[in-house]
Amino acid sequence: MRVLLTGGGTAGHINPALAIAETIRYNDPHAEIEFVGIAGGKENDLVPREGYRLHHVKSMGLRRSLSPSNIKALYLALFSPYFKSTTSILDTFKPDIVIGTGGYACWPLMAAAARRGIPTAVHESNALPGLAVKQLQKRVDRIWINFEATREKLRTSRPIVRVGNPMKQAFGATSYAAAREALGIPKDTTFILSFGGSLGAEAINRAVIDFMSTQGKDRKNLLHLHASGKRDYAETKAQFDAQGLQDSRSCILQDYIYDMPMQMAAADIVIARAGAMTLSELALLQKACVLIPSPHVADNHQYKNAKALADADAALLVEEKELADGALTRALNELLASEERRETLCKNIRSFADADANARIWKEILELTTSK
Repeated sequence: MRVLLTGGGTAGHINPALAIAETIRYNDPHAEIEFVGIAGGKENDLVPREGYRLHHVKSMGLRRSLSPSNIKALYLALFSPYFKSTTSILDTFKPDIVIGTGGYACWPLMAAAARRGIPTAVHESNALPGLAVKQLQKRVDRIWINFEATREKLRTSRPIVRVGNPMKQAFGATSYAAAREALGIPKDTTFILSFGGSLGAEAINRAVIDFMSTQGKDRKNLLHLHASGKRDYAETKAQFDAQGLQDSRSCILQDYIYDMPMQMAAADIVIARAGAMTLSELALLQKACVLIPSPHVADNHQYKNAKALADADAALLVEEKELADGALTRALNELLASEERRETLCKNIRSFADADANARIWKEILELTTSK
């Protein structure tokens, strides 16, 4: 089986593609898998680390505000599926199936493959389908969704199949105790893991540094690892150092967390955005979490994701606009003060997990590659 996977820009689009690739290799060790993204996207960091070849196409995202760059983005949207840089990938690799995971990076190749009649499927992890998925919905053979509510947002006669979110096998492969032993975290230490997505989040970075400086650096039996995102690392490191946190054994700052399955498995509390992939990971690992949804996404869908968990007492919800008032510190102190409270959140978030997504996706791939 020869498979092209495409999607990128941010880890939220790349990690589902990497999980699908892993599922394919697990079921078919001889499968040939390559990736397609854009120059400068996060895929240029993550995909080669997993040992896959990465091709590039030309594509740009549309800005919400009026911008001259939108003219180029529209031009690329219209013509990039016909560019030699796009079509030559299909000519050379000759895929049996092309799978997209959203984001403007997946549009050129998916559109080109669909036009040629190559089996195609696009996966949408969020409740609200993105622009690329909406544009592809009448072209691809299948649309795979995570939320059942996504079906109502699409207008197509093509099959829409709820498969859930694909997960890397590393999530859930290591127990809490084994992960902590591997990372050298003492049994009596409460481990907080925090991050704001692959690009980072300035407001979360500030709130985390504030918590570390006022509550974390001198707190016994506490370890706090925060990923600032590479874009904001220099500025956040300056704040970190200004608070004297570089000398604290309890507080660690990184730009990005590459071993997320291991770190998340070991965590007692996780602070994160509320993207669909992150929530699927937290639910599978049954983590007590504080969710800070991004206010900069379409239809405020991260807030809706987080609110669903908060209403089920499966997570604490803190809006970004509340961070300046110390809401994150209050939420963390609530969880640090009560192991029973953390256990309740862990128990309730379990109902949001879906352990069968990979099997469903593999079944779909087999159906598509044998039907044409």
